[in-house]
Amino acid sequence: MKTPAAVALTLLLATPAAAQGLSFRPYGMFAQQSFDAQKTFDAVFDSSSGSFFGGGLNITDDDRFYFDIGASHFKKTGQRAFVNSGQTFKTGIPLTATIIPLEFTGGYRFNKGKRMRPYAGGGVGSYRYEETSGFATDGEDVDTRHAGAIFEGGAEFRISQWVGASADVHYTYVPGILGNAGISKDEGETSLGGFQFRVRVLVGK
Repeated sequence: MKTPAAVALTLLLATPAAAQGLSFRPYGMFAQQSFDAQKTFDAVFDSSSGSFFGGGLNITDDDRFYFDIGASHFKKTGQRAFVNSGQTFKTGIPLTATIIPLEFTGGYRFNKGKRMRPYAGGGVGSYRYEETSGFATDGEDVDTRHAGAIFEGGAEFRISQWVGASADVHYTYVPGILGNAGISKDEGETSLGGFQFRVRVLVGK
């Protein structure tokens, strides 16, 4: 059974009348995310933000509508911690968290034919979360995947005929991974998502 994203891509690529208006543009991406679970990440990593690196494929139709497939990667090592009476205490035990998003978004591009193209859209994603720790017992390490929702808006700037750059704000809401145990449960933080500021370089018209 095909996923909604696969069906959308199949329909887009199978439309003969629109074929000549399609543009396929690979891109590289850097993003800085402010996590919704600020207290959890700050306790473990001494920072509530982190960097993602990735890439994907952006498909435009008639230079107006777009469909985007992207994947990225976050990895950071901190320490296991706990909160008592509002104070955070480190345990000295290393903890490494890895986040691997696979995201599908679509939307509308404004100012057709201009060098600066604002856009807005939304979509869905699949987010893999891995957590490994020294001296972990059975069941303490985590390897799970959950779905999330995406909202985004920004602008693309044409550098040349074949190269463009974009900057946008990309918000993700990813429930179901955090909030079940540890600091995230104590603090009531349930979303692994947050606000990203993204910069991308796109190759293609």
